[in-house]
Amino acid sequence: MLLGRGFHKLLHHGRNGGARRMRLFSTTEKNFEIGAKAQKFIDLEYQYGAHNYHPLPVVLQRGEGTYVWDVDGKRYFDFLSAYSAVNQGHCHPKITEALCSQAKTLTLTSRAFYNDALGEYEKFITDFFGYDKVLPMNSGVEACETAIKLSRRWGYDVKGIPKDQARIVFCENNFWGRSIAAVSASTDLESSGGFGPFVPNFDLIPYNDLDALEEKLFSDPNVAAFMVEPIQGEAGVVVPDEGYLSKAKALCEKYNTLLIADEVQTGLARTGKMLASDHDGVKPDIIVLGKALSGGVFPVSAVLARDEIMLTIKPGQHGSTYGGNPIAARVGIAALEVLRDENLAENAQRLGEIFRSKLLKIESEMISVVRGRGLLNAVVVTPCAGNTAWDVCLSLAKKGLLAKPTHDDIIRFAPPLVITESQINESLEIISSTFKEFE
Repeated sequence: MLLGRGFHKLLHHGRNGGARRMRLFSTTEKNFEIGAKAQKFIDLEYQYGAHNYHPLPVVLQRGEGTYVWDVDGKRYFDFLSAYSAVNQGHCHPKITEALCSQAKTLTLTSRAFYNDALGEYEKFITDFFGYDKVLPMNSGVEACETAIKLSRRWGYDVKGIPKDQARIVFCENNFWGRSIAAVSASTDLESSGGFGPFVPNFDLIPYNDLDALEEKLFSDPNVAAFMVEPIQGEAGVVVPDEGYLSKAKALCEKYNTLLIADEVQTGLARTGKMLASDHDGVKPDIIVLGKALSGGVFPVSAVLARDEIMLTIKPGQHGSTYGGNPIAARVGIAALEVLRDENLAENAQRLGEIFRSKLLKIESEMISVVRGRGLLNAVVVTPCAGNTAWDVCLSLAKKGLLAKPTHDDIIRFAPPLVITESQINESLEIISSTFKEFE
């Protein structure tokens, strides 16, 4: 089947709820062919799954390192890394061994009992990042909500904010999930529109605007925390001014407000440092981690803070059945050891500079901006002759490189951090030739 722009309209429900296929042709020359085997799996997802994603029409079956293979055996460079969850590469043997070994022994106890893996993990991760305590969760959005609960409780118990008056400040164009709390903090109408009423006492200010932050903190003593991405990922890899985070931290200290760094996507070596906050020499009051904390093999997230903050939560006030389970604990240690022992932050820093410098040399009227840090990068695409970022991604996939648009006109390039310089150069050849085809 040939697909192009608008392929999400490919399938329509028949009168009996079954899926009937409708052949659509691209309005460009960049048609995308889907084999019968792949189409079968796409049909199944469409008929039986919620329609809450818009994936590229590629059905993946296997992954190793920097590569993934589809059901027809075609190999691709993975330049999305499951939104930076597989920083250590697909199916890293050390991480998968930790997963399988623990799965054969004990998988879940809940936190009603102790287990012999969690304490070791808690010591390892707090020593690794230099915090007093960790609160283990599963997904990134769970961890972000945990950080908000912690900061509210700290606001009442330590800062002295009146009951139910605590406020949290976020930046416009933030993204930390799609729970009700997350969309309550969102300026993306696609995520939040039609899902109200929303969580109260969430305030929004422009990103990378220190004056707006100070005005808010000065005018409202009930602000408990400022939660911010050191680099806005879903917004299109928006990198703030140099020193933004360190100055934001200074303002938070001045007004007795907690700084929460949402490092779910930017943390764990992705930007060329173990944490993106490290670029500004900042130690946030609360760090939120997820995604690559498991290397992509299991949901693992964590919230790190000092005792003054963490110990405001008492038994029974917050938790998770799966949070801190033995598999997650073993996997978390292995994932962090891989990042450290294989020097993946250093690799991301070095190869990211090479990648951006060569992206900038691509002569294409479709590329208006190149930006990023480490191996978290993006290009802003100017439509050309009716071709969009989606069309570019379809063409990249045809050539063996997977990337995904965000906000219609931005393409993120974020390969696993185990990528080599020769693989970077091969990928750049694909990217360059693809953009030149659209000229």
